[in-house]
This record gives sequence, structure tokens and C-alpha cells, in this order.
Amino acid sequence: MSTEQMPLIAVVGATSKQGRSVATALLKSKQYRVRALTRNRYSVGARSLADLGAEVVVAPLGLGHEEDLVTAFRGADGAYLMTPQLLPQDNAEFVLGKQLADAAVEAGVGHIVFSTLENVDKISGGRKFTPHFTDKALVADYIRTLPITHSFVSLAFFYTNLLEYYVPQMDGDTLLMPIYLPEDFRAPFVDPVTATGPAVLSVLSDPHTFKGKTIPIVGDILSPREMVDTFQRVTGVKAEYRSAFEREELLKFFPGFAANELLVDELIGMVEFAVEYGYFGKEHDLEWSRRLNPETLSWEQFLKSTGWRGDKTQFGL
Repeated sequence: MSTEQMPLIAVVGATSKQGRSVATALLKSKQYRVRALTRNRYSVGARSLADLGAEVVVAPLGLGHEEDLVTAFRGADGAYLMTPQLLPQDNAEFVLGKQLADAAVEAGVGHIVFSTLENVDKISGGRKFTPHFTDKALVADYIRTLPITHSFVSLAFFYTNLLEYYVPQMDGDTLLMPIYLPEDFRAPFVDPVTATGPAVLSVLSDPHTFKGKTIPIVGDILSPREMVDTFQRVTGVKAEYRSAFEREELLKFFPGFAANELLVDELIGMVEFAVEYGYFGKEHDLEWSRRLNPETLSWEQFLKSTGWRGDKTQFGL
């Protein structure tokens, strides 16, 4: 098959952690062309994708860009859609996700793969405030009503959260690791940078099998205690768990979060939901993504591959 005959996949948020993973996996497979949608074609991430062979198109991931999105999707056989975490009010992510889906349909895209999460509001009966999750679930529900083939992926907690947002702090010779879950609560985690792309590649390559399905993307299921123990063993750095599960604990270690009360409410709602109801619904097969991609990184493999030793690291959105 010549390059011109390969299916074209439009990737929204192509320089984000998820988008970059998808675009890179598709390009390296030599089975797809990629149109990378980004707000800045001259960013380091966009240039890197262009070097791999992506067509880079300016299409900001925000409200009010419907015409740009339709143009960017035009001619694409498939599209990977995602919504970034927006200010948690007024169903902002739902509005954006609906706009993305409508643009893909108008442009004649054949297959949407959307990154979704659980409907926390519905599952908890409104007791947990986590619009970052619920809005994505509402977008998925909306996509199911559209005249377009669709599939969904759902990512676990990111390992990278600890590197970017819940960064450890040195106390003498000990690295304190404030983690947003109780010490012995086992939860699903994943590296979005390496795991998202292979899963989406599998979905796009077998649309019949994955039509209408939701794939949880999981690298490891472990507790904060196990995360800290593994970190010490891999790095040789002395470390201790500290709880950032309760509101006062979270703000003690990360006082900067207090500037956005809605964000704090959502962070607390998210982790309380995971502990009380489970991060994923019981209907999901959490081993699915590891069967699709046996190279999905465990926490130990992630630490070894990144060489992380507790410093603040940025990965993009």
C-alpha cells in the first residue's frame, strides 16, 4: 500500500500526552497517515510529529472553533478525540466534546475513538463532584447517538500525576511522597504517554471487534504503599508515603491548589469516588489493554524507563 492509500487519522490535542502517544504509534506502525491537530504548529511537540511524517494542522482544542475543526477533519478516515480538563463548571468539557464530535460527523469522518471516563454524577447519585469524569461520560453518551462508527478508551490514574502535580518533597534525607489515595488502597494506574497509542492502534485496526466498545487502559494495579516501596527499591532513594487524600492533607502539601476552590472540590471528589465506588465500573475487563499490548508499562517499568527520582517533570497536557 502506498502512503497515499493509507487511512488518514486526525488526532485532536496531538501534542498532549494522549494525543502524542496516539499520533506516534500510528505513524510508527506504517499503516496510517496522521493529521496532527494543535494550536501551535511551531511548538517542539508539533515539530517532532512533523519530523515523524505527520501533517500538522492548526485547530485549537477549545470552544468556538467549529469551522476550523470541520476543515481539519475533512478527508480523515478516523479521528481520535479527547477533551482537556477545563474549569470544572457549566459542563465545559461536555460542550467541547460535543463540538468535536459534531465537527467529525459534519466532515464525514468514518470512525471516532473518544477518550472517556465514568459518569461520577450518575453512579454516585450526585454525591461526588467530578465533572472532569462526568462530562467525558456525557460526551460518550452523545457520540453513541450519532450516525458514525465509534469506540472508546478510558485511561486509569496517570503515573505522571506524581511527577507533574503531586510532586514529592525532600525532608532531610527522606523523600516524602504525598499521594492522593489511602496508603493501602489499590487502584489502576497507567503511563498515558506510552500506553494510549498502542491501544488506539488496536482499535482502529479492528473496528468490527471494537465497535461501540470501551477499553480501559491500565498498566498496573497497586497501592500507594506499593508505589513507594517500589520507588525505593528501583531508585535507592529513601522515601515515605504521606497522605494527600483528605482536603486538609492535600492543601498542607500543595497549598497552591487552594487558589482554585472548584479544582480542589473536583480533586477530592475524584479520589473519594475511586475509593468508594471503584475507578472503573465492574463491567470492565482491566486486563484487556495489557493483552492488547503486553509492553504496557508497570509502575516499576515506568520508573526504570524514565529514570525518575522524585523531581518535578513536565509531559504536556
